Amino acid sequence: MSEKTYEVRTYGCQMNVHDSERLSGLLEGAGYVRAPEGADGDADVVVFNTCAVRENADNKLYGNLGRLAPMKTRRPGMQIAVGGCLAQKDRDTIVKKAPWVDVVFGTHNIGKLPVLLERARVQEEAQVEIAESLEAFPSTLPTRRESAYAAWVSISVGCNNTCTFCIVPALRGKEKDRRTGDILAEIEALVAEGVSEITLLGQNVNAYGSDIGDREAFSKLLRACGKIEGLERVRFTSPHPRDFTDDVIAAMAETPNVMPQLHMPLQSGSDTVLRAMRRSYRQERFLGIIEKVRAAMPHAAISTDIIVGFPGETEEDFEQTMHTVREARFAQAFTFQYSKRPGTPAATMEDQIPKEVVQERYMRLVALQEEISWEENKKQVGRTVDVMVAEGEGRKDGATHRLSGRAPDNRLVHFTKPDEDVRPGDVVTVGITYAAPHHLLAEGPSKAVRRTRSGDAWEKRTARPQQGPGVLLGLPKIGVPEPLPAATGGCSVQ
Repeated sequence: MSEKTYEVRTYGCQMNVHDSERLSGLLEGAGYVRAPEGADGDADVVVFNTCAVRENADNKLYGNLGRLAPMKTRRPGMQIAVGGCLAQKDRDTIVKKAPWVDVVFGTHNIGKLPVLLERARVQEEAQVEIAESLEAFPSTLPTRRESAYAAWVSISVGCNNTCTFCIVPALRGKEKDRRTGDILAEIEALVAEGVSEITLLGQNVNAYGSDIGDREAFSKLLRACGKIEGLERVRFTSPHPRDFTDDVIAAMAETPNVMPQLHMPLQSGSDTVLRAMRRSYRQERFLGIIEKVRAAMPHAAISTDIIVGFPGETEEDFEQTMHTVREARFAQAFTFQYSKRPGTPAATMEDQIPKEVVQERYMRLVALQEEISWEENKKQVGRTVDVMVAEGEGRKDGATHRLSGRAPDNRLVHFTKPDEDVRPGDVVTVGITYAAPHHLLAEGPSKAVRRTRSGDAWEKRTARPQQGPGVLLGLPKIGVPEPLPAATGGCSVQ
């Protein structure tokens, strides 16, 4: 009898991507194997790990479920499961709209998936189980890590904020912090396996400690990471300006393996809009943090998230956002046109902005940020940087005979392939020769190549038989954990 296969389809933020690593680990622990690449639903179990923060999230889910319905009819025994934020929100609605779904589970009980699948098979009826609070911290569950050299490490789940555009607190619950000792133990175990870069993950990652009553817990955690031998790069996402304190800046600057890179959501540069968003900082506070970070780490790359067209946003409000962008000079900005999140206060606010106005402002913002990104990247030309070789970052590497990876500040670098063998996870020292708005180029011979334990781990992993690629992602595009949220409005958008 052949082994049963599974496929996980992930949408949304980094938290969902990390949860999908857990779901894959749970399924493999239950005896399933990853479906071959290109299976496209042709697996014994298909799991949707959903996101609920976009207005059309449910339409996308039901469209995908509809495409699987005839396939399920042709394949007796095939099962479909729906989890994540949309499952937490819609609950019984999913089975009513798509009665061929076998399991619906929420954000708080992902560990129940194998049991629910078996119960659905035996009882021959859909199993809907949504926990109202966290049953077990996700990091206690089995994991199928998607990278041999870089890893997510969740330090908290949930959110205590009440931003009017965000439904995350209602679906993920109040913030719950992991014990510091458990976090460090997981990191040490990962490093022992060959991982050299970790990204600390939380809805409001720098609010860590509020659940345990220590306002400096996050900076202490960063410093503790600096003492782990073999851990070369530490990143975190996404911090909230409200909780970004001077001790965190000092810890970043004084801990060598904490990278000179910060992603901190702005959302709007208008104090009026920030107040309507229920964001607990103002433009002056945000720019003050940026100024302190640059004073402590002059070469830090700072990126952000911005929402255009929030209800009630005037042209003057938008110009304040443009002013903030000019002052902050972000290396990169993830810009979003406001989209109603069903169930949020902003969805029912008056003065919803016409689509054409939002689009026009959005294009102006994108053009400004593109200009700034290019100018900031041009400043990198002539610098020498250590690039950690990545897997899947350069789509044209094969044609250009280049490799790709990330500099310490997280900028994407494409570089000439060295004569010697180089593996993902190894570190190559290169000189930057050209800058584009979204990447850097290092042409010519490399200055040095350092083979690493991470490269050894990647080589060992790829030598084993594989059952296909990593988690099949919808959004974001992530092969190796990046600290920059590329999700369109996911949980990482603060």
